[in-house]
Amino acid sequence: MSIHSEKLEIVKLILETDNPDILKSIKKFFIRANRSDFWEKLSTEQKAEIEQGILESKNGKTIDFDDFMKKHRK
Repeated sequence: MSIHSEKLEIVKLILETDNPDILKSIKKFFIRANRSDFWEKLSTEQKAEIEQGILESKNGKTIDFDDFMKKHRK
């Protein structure tokens, strides 16, 4: 079956239903599917830094936020 035929079949099913729950589910699906995942927009270096930070945090290598801010304020 071609993609065009599939789309027409789905449109037909949507038009024939009176179930608002089905329509809401379809709408939610399309909204979620069209959202872009920020992770995919990050560079390899950015991803590596985030993953390193997560690993350090899991290993207890963290500092207090206020101490960090004091060190980096100008």
